[in-house]
Amino acid sequence: MIQVEYKDLLDAGVHFGHLTRKWDPKMAPYIFMEKNGIHIIDINKTLVCLQEASNAIKSIVRSGKRVMFVATKKQAQDIVQEHAKDLKMPFVTERWLGGMLTNFATVRKSLKKMSSIEKMMKEDSFKNLAKRERLTVTRERDKLEKLLGGIADLGKLPSALFVVDIKREHIAVAEAKKLGIPIIGIVDTNSNPNQIDFPIPANDDAYKSISLILKVIASAVEEGLAERKREKDDQKMQEEENAKRKVDAAKDEEKEIIEEKDEE
Repeated sequence: MIQVEYKDLLDAGVHFGHLTRKWDPKMAPYIFMEKNGIHIIDINKTLVCLQEASNAIKSIVRSGKRVMFVATKKQAQDIVQEHAKDLKMPFVTERWLGGMLTNFATVRKSLKKMSSIEKMMKEDSFKNLAKRERLTVTRERDKLEKLLGGIADLGKLPSALFVVDIKREHIAVAEAKKLGIPIIGIVDTNSNPNQIDFPIPANDDAYKSISLILKVIASAVEEGLAERKREKDDQKMQEEENAKRKVDAAKDEEKEIIEEKDEE
């Protein structure tokens, strides 16, 4: 897991909060001071929270569960999408559709529709459609892909959410809370950290800050995936060894029986 230091967070501008008049009083424990009308986040607290969040997400992934990454703000979309794709984790970087979690059955119908359209477009019959009909189908596919492409292979609800800017993504947070899904997220000085399970106090507007936090979280996910793979490989090896022992034992038993018969 990547280890970041105080200086790394400082260089990325993680400590810069919002204007003091925009603050949420519940963020007080994570604020170091006020400077030129801006709240400064206590980076020591950020380091501790980032470690706790990393350990939590690593444990979730290690158990074979999936984490959904959510970030619809412009400066976070590309970096979140990039990491989520690399990790093969679901993500939402366009618009959060109301009920994406709480009404997941309907979302699954839309995913099946998108899949069937893609399948149809590969068939010869699609090429024989009128140009206008092909255009209509293509536009519908593109619309669904834009909204749901990041969760195309999500067969069931995610086991956790990682959210950039919990204030902006308040609907996603509310849905996850209603379903008891753990939430890990970046919380700026204008947010309520008590709304989520693992808050990471940090600047959620600057690209460098978001990028650094995501790099650490992605590293934790990678480590969790690697440990799960090792455990599965070890288990498979153990099963193969046990099977070999049984075969060897059976052979030895058969040999003993043959030897006993020969002696008779």
